[in-house]
Amino acid sequence: MHPDVRALVSEVHDSGRKLVVATTGGGATLAGWLLGVPGGSRTVVEAVVPYAERALCEWLGRAPASFCSRDAALLMARRARERAAWLAPGEPAVGLACTASLRSDRPKHGDHRAHLAACADEGALLVSLTLAKERRAREEEEEVVSRLLLNLLSEALALPGRCPVSLLEGETVERAVEPGDPLAALATGDVTAVCVESDGRLRQEGPAPSLLLPGSFNPLHEGHLTLAAVAARRTGRPAAFELTAVNADKPPLSAAELRRRAGQFLGRAPLWLTRAPTFPEKARLFPGATFVVGADTASRIVQPRFYGGSEEAMHRALGEFAERGCRFLVAGRADASGRFLALDALAVPAALRGLFDAIPEADFRCDMSSTALRQGGS
Repeated sequence: MHPDVRALVSEVHDSGRKLVVATTGGGATLAGWLLGVPGGSRTVVEAVVPYAERALCEWLGRAPASFCSRDAALLMARRARERAAWLAPGEPAVGLACTASLRSDRPKHGDHRAHLAACADEGALLVSLTLAKERRAREEEEEVVSRLLLNLLSEALALPGRCPVSLLEGETVERAVEPGDPLAALATGDVTAVCVESDGRLRQEGPAPSLLLPGSFNPLHEGHLTLAAVAARRTGRPAAFELTAVNADKPPLSAAELRRRAGQFLGRAPLWLTRAPTFPEKARLFPGATFVVGADTASRIVQPRFYGGSEEAMHRALGEFAERGCRFLVAGRADASGRFLALDALAVPAALRGLFDAIPEADFRCDMSSTALRQGGS
């Protein structure tokens, strides 16, 4: 390893950031450099080389439009950033990625090129390079790309160091910047909804859920998961969860807190993070959805005091909810005295009863609560 590379890798290890590296087609030498200098365990959380197209598709959770492109590099870096955040919760995380098409044992029809990306909370940095074709050996191209990747990582970490990169005449590095972390954007109000898939992938587009269990999930417990499973069986729809980042009675949740709570769903179920504290707002995001709620929540939904004391405002809000094709599926809950309250015990106005369906006590009853778990330290 060259001394200039070793020195810069040491700076990276001293940065205090957690890193996931993903490379395909080139740039894998960097992982060896990072692990070959003492201190790698302070920095590297994971290094992956999804080399075959199928492996890359499975790792990303989707097929990129082009496997060797700037967009593919950005997808990889964002996925790596998500992995770093899930695997090292609470730590500042960076995702680093490279997708390349370098010299092979047979002539290539297209250019020799590499697309690199580094993704952090602050945003993403992208670098693209088209190499002079057939002017270097494969290992020389790999050295160039890996040095560029190390420099990009140093830049993303706001480190001063760079290692020299020998470019040939006519070779130029193209740079671009992309916006930052979707969860940070949600926390600041720049986006209104982000889905965290059960494998940790983030998406803002794609199919919306038709069955949602809203909650604060602080913490998530077995009652939530069992209720979602019961609701899915009754409706024949896959269940997802929803957590709002804003609440009228509490301070908004930070990106770090959103990530912490979302981490509870890893390997379990999709979670939608939104900025929709009221059910009419949720209905605008998820028209046609059924919302699974407890009887305590259902009782509040039909109390005018939660609508500024106005019964007219309550009917107007729930009318909008109904117009968007949404409904409630209600599970019974025990009240403070231990008495079990089901939907039929609630004072639901006749005009609104059609919005509510009940889950029988025989199908679901769980007296566990997140509040009790927090107070008990569990």
